[in-house]
Amino acid sequence: MAKLNFPSDFLWGTATASYQIEGAYQEDGRGLSIWDTFSHTPGKVVNNDNGDVACDSYHRYEEDVALLKKLGVKAYRFSIAWPRIFPQGTGEVNEKGLDYYRRVVDALLEAGIEPAVTLYHWDLPQALQDKGGWANRDSIDAFVKYAEVIFKAFNGKIKQWITFNETWCVSFLSNYIGAHAPGNTDLQLAVTVAHNCMVAHGEAVKKFRELGIDGKIGTTHNLYWYEPLTTKPEDVEAARRSRAYYNEWFMQPTLKGSYPDFLVDWYRSKGAEVPIQEGDMETISQPIDFIGVNFYSGGFTRYKKDEGLFDSEDVQVGFDKTFMDWNVYPDGLYKVLSWVHDEYGDIPIYITENGACYEDELTADKRVHDALRAEYYKKHFIQCHRLIESGVPLKGYFAWSLLDNFEWAEGYKKRFGIVYTNYETLERHPKDSYYFIQKVIADGGLEA
Repeated sequence: MAKLNFPSDFLWGTATASYQIEGAYQEDGRGLSIWDTFSHTPGKVVNNDNGDVACDSYHRYEEDVALLKKLGVKAYRFSIAWPRIFPQGTGEVNEKGLDYYRRVVDALLEAGIEPAVTLYHWDLPQALQDKGGWANRDSIDAFVKYAEVIFKAFNGKIKQWITFNETWCVSFLSNYIGAHAPGNTDLQLAVTVAHNCMVAHGEAVKKFRELGIDGKIGTTHNLYWYEPLTTKPEDVEAARRSRAYYNEWFMQPTLKGSYPDFLVDWYRSKGAEVPIQEGDMETISQPIDFIGVNFYSGGFTRYKKDEGLFDSEDVQVGFDKTFMDWNVYPDGLYKVLSWVHDEYGDIPIYITENGACYEDELTADKRVHDALRAEYYKKHFIQCHRLIESGVPLKGYFAWSLLDNFEWAEGYKKRFGIVYTNYETLERHPKDSYYFIQKVIADGGLEA
């Protein structure tokens, strides 16, 4: 056994998102979001679940902050619900919405925990969706106005800002695959939404700099590591396309100001064009202070004509699986972040989400013995240590998620939390994985 020590300034944290935990969906002037609409549409979410109550963190945030403090994290990543601030997406500010986040931020700071805030974690005001949503460039202006209000309200208190969470999910998962709100299945729409969201990110960064806000700003992309099954050129190219779909399509514009030409051509062959306007690429590639990476899985793929969007098919090679049926691929984390460093240089990296869904059972003594989840974290922490030792500027890690919560289209069936949520009583019960992470933080590392 060897002790793997992490740097003393490594930022350990955990994360949540507003619609998944807050509830109180009609309280204190909050407007409706696309997820309210989607989850209340029969058949869109498992068991027709919705986020009306969720974990009720709107009323129980002090309890959640106490759990964070006991865990020992230095930071907590959460998102602000745009419809709480602008119920119609634009117009008058809802001060009661701002007041809620003031209470949360003050409670965190009092507990010695750094707030890391995501401005957009998928809950677009429904009023803006009614006007075309992210396909309408007016939403870019609305987002920047919303961001400006938040920047000014929390300048000096929030030092770490993330503009968007997982633009791939906002665009392709939600507008091409159709699994998430608003549930469209149109490739051109997905390409347009992806582009406009990245422009909105860049414009928000420009506003942040213009206002002289104290802190650092970046964005978060969800990356996935695909390997070709063989060295056959067609398999190598299939894997390249599949990787770029998640990775280069978002990272390259953000950090280099261009789209990968081969994927632009591929989308064009499928009838989709990137709607670039003059100045867009310069805006998208505004210098940022860090890049956030959400990593959950990876896999192997091979060429198969007319299979999916990229003529590629996933191949199972014996990975363990989570309850989401996702491959457990810790080495994929090492590979994808090494690629980010090689391709984009020394920009600081934060793992803004990483975690696993398993079937959890609350015992009679109110414990959850989630050994598989604890092992998942251990394996990924080992890869984090490898990355740091290899010279990759990995600065922090946020476990997903603090709480079992509304897992989007999976409803309440799938649990990612290190704290068990009893959805009937709303009581919270730390799992064994919580205590594992607590020990790693307290010890400054882990035995491996």
